[in-house]
Amino acid sequence: MIPWLEPTSPFPDVSEALTMDAPGLLAAGADLSPQRLLLAYQNGIFPWFSEGQPILWWSTDPRMVLHTERFKVSDSLRKTLRRVERSRTGDGTWDIRFDSAFEQVMRACAAPRRDGPGTWISEDIIDGYTGLHAMGYAHSAEAWLDGELVGGAYGVCIGRMFYGESMFARVPDASKVALAYLVAFLRSHGVQMIDCQQETGHLASLGAAPIPRSAFLAHLARAIREPAIARWEVVPPLGGAPAAVAPLAG
Repeated sequence: MIPWLEPTSPFPDVSEALTMDAPGLLAAGADLSPQRLLLAYQNGIFPWFSEGQPILWWSTDPRMVLHTERFKVSDSLRKTLRRVERSRTGDGTWDIRFDSAFEQVMRACAAPRRDGPGTWISEDIIDGYTGLHAMGYAHSAEAWLDGELVGGAYGVCIGRMFYGESMFARVPDASKVALAYLVAFLRSHGVQMIDCQQETGHLASLGAAPIPRSAFLAHLARAIREPAIARWEVVPPLGGAPAAVAPLAG
C-alpha cells in the first residue's frame, strides 16, 4: 500500500519506495507548494505523474545523474557552440540567458511535442516551480535566436546540488546549447552532479549514468549544505569556448 500524504504529512523514508511494479514510487498525495517541493528535493524525492493521477512522489534506485565533468559534447554540438559563442560576442544573432523567462521555459517544456502529446507539466506544477523560482531555488537556461526563445532547460538548485527537470527545443540543438551553458556555469561554481532522476537513452548520450541511490543521497546530503550560488550569469560553454577554457568530454 502506497502511503497517502496529507498537506502536513512528512515524507516516508526513501528506503520504503517500491522495488517492484512501479520501482521507486514512494507516496501519493499532499500538494505541490514550493515548501513541499523544496522538502522533497532536499530528501532526494521528486514528483512525477500523468494527467488524471494523484500527485506521485518518487525516489528511484539506481538514480540517473550527470557528473558535470562528464558532460558529452558531440562534434556537431561543438560546432554549434562555437558558432553561438562567436555570435554572442559579435552580431548578436544568438543570445544565452539565465532566468529571464522562467515560466516561458516551463510552458514550452509542457507544450505538445512533434512526436507526441505534451508532458506531465500541469498548471499546478507550473505554479509550484514558479514559486520556487521566486524564492531563488528554481532556474532556467535559455537559448534565444534573433530575439526568439528557441530552446531551454529548467531545474532546481539547492546549495551546490542541481536537479534537472525538463528541456525543449524549437530549432535543432537549441536545448543542448542551453544545457551546455548551464553545465559550464554549474561546473564553474563547484556543482559536481546534476540529478536526472530516471534513466533514458537521450540522457545517457549526454554523459549521464545511473548510480546507487545510497551514493546519490550521500552526495546530496553534502551538496545541499554548501552556500547557494549568489549570481546566475552566463559563462562560455566548455567545449565551445576559447581555448583557455578546458573542454568537456567529447
